[in-house]
Amino acid sequence: MTLLVRDEEDILEANLAFHRSRGVDHFIVTDNLSTDRTPAILARWRDRGLVTVIEERQDDYAQHAWVTRMARMAATDYGADWVINNDADEFWWPACGTLKEAFASLPASAQATVVERTNFPALDGAGPFWDRLVWRDTQSRNPMGGPLIPKVAHRGDRSIEVEQGNHFVRQRGLRLVPVPAPIEILHLPCRSWPQFERKIQLGGAAYARNTNLKPSIGKTWRDLHQRLLEGSLRREYDRQNPVAMEHAAQVASGRLVRDERLRRALSEIMQDEAGAA
Repeated sequence: MTLLVRDEEDILEANLAFHRSRGVDHFIVTDNLSTDRTPAILARWRDRGLVTVIEERQDDYAQHAWVTRMARMAATDYGADWVINNDADEFWWPACGTLKEAFASLPASAQATVVERTNFPALDGAGPFWDRLVWRDTQSRNPMGGPLIPKVAHRGDRSIEVEQGNHFVRQRGLRLVPVPAPIEILHLPCRSWPQFERKIQLGGAAYARNTNLKPSIGKTWRDLHQRLLEGSLRREYDRQNPVAMEHAAQVASGRLVRDERLRRALSEIMQDEAGAA
């Protein structure tokens, strides 16, 4: 699994521990200028021999180049059979068994697989995010109201090219046509207002500095960053993450359904991690 992270201290260790429990053998992580506890978390996992860390000092969110570098390293340096190019707020949940078993069930001819995502909106409160984010959105959308684009995983390939956003991959210049996998992605992009504001502040400014990308690439990040500059980002956050009264209405309408899978899994996994520390 590859990860590109920046200031992800609230979710990074849970992400690593969860995917390790689901069969990921090794992680390649690019840390892009983190100033919180992210480097310390990565150092602990690196000392356990489970994570390779790349420190990226550029500040222009060249995700395509950085993730492609990691994906190719997974094939050339680690002999990966399958590579998941992940984000820290995404948890790849196999329908049954492990991720290895899910990938093994795919046809031998499949070079890539597509995995749908579903959002878990934030609810304010104390405690770890997995205790609070237990409501799944049955009509998951991106922050601008558009479709929530799925992600892809691919067979290890020294020439693979991962497109910006990790939604598509290319092999020798041609986009691979993915097949469905018995996996879903539980997506937790908003875990608190400070986390969301910081994410848009850093990511949107980095996109603005990247002159190699078309303005249409990263449009959601760019639009949200503009709202931050205009002072309206909090309204957007509140729209995506309903307060108590709106939450009750969305539960009653079926828009939100209670889903405690991740809560149950991480409660046990993180307790084990704490005991092993």
